[in-house]
Amino acid sequence: MQTLGIVGGLGPESTVDYYRSIIGRYRSRTANGAGYPHIVINSLDVDRGIAMLNEGRLSDLTDYLAEAIESLVRAGADFGAIAANTPHIVFDKLLSRSPIPLISIVDAACERARSLGLRRLALFGTGFTMGASFYFETFERAGITLIRPAPAEREFIHGKYIGELLNNQFLPETRSAIFAIAERLKRDEAIEGLVLAGTELPLLLRESPPKSLEVLDTSEIHVEAIVDHLLATRPVR
Repeated sequence: MQTLGIVGGLGPESTVDYYRSIIGRYRSRTANGAGYPHIVINSLDVDRGIAMLNEGRLSDLTDYLAEAIESLVRAGADFGAIAANTPHIVFDKLLSRSPIPLISIVDAACERARSLGLRRLALFGTGFTMGASFYFETFERAGITLIRPAPAEREFIHGKYIGELLNNQFLPETRSAIFAIAERLKRDEAIEGLVLAGTELPLLLRESPPKSLEVLDTSEIHVEAIVDHLLATRPVR
């Protein structure tokens, strides 16, 4: 079996969720829940990463993540994944530097949307993710339109993300406010669903998703793609 290397800590709560979910999903897909996947995690400093993003230092962010991947390789990782959406802003540059394959959360989410026949979705995440082009370009190539929330809505979501979710605060009033934004986009922009392009958002919304919209939980989708790879490389006994 190949060893998975996870770049985590961006933020910590979602990394814990990834670890638990990968193990659970792997065991549920093996005969009699046999065996455990091989995983190594390199937990980074989310505050340092956010500072680089705030200052537009994408080259420094690329270096920081590339060094993290190199550490995972030295620890025995055969392939890798970044347990966060926002760092995928430099994913293409990382991929060209990485000595191991990397599984993209954006590609996995796009493939899920395509398989469901969805064509018009809202993108929720950090302000960095909502404001960048990497999600939009990938989905556009698949014939899927992504809609950004209005500027004030993006500012609200970003503020709650950085101020609450990354600090392990998942408040019902924040959940209600984000659902209200989704309903507004359904009414005014005719969206069919939401892309939760922030790995802390499912921790806030997973237990009670809006029933009127398809919700793409990018953490869950990414985990499934990772487990697919782990099982594909599992030796046949």
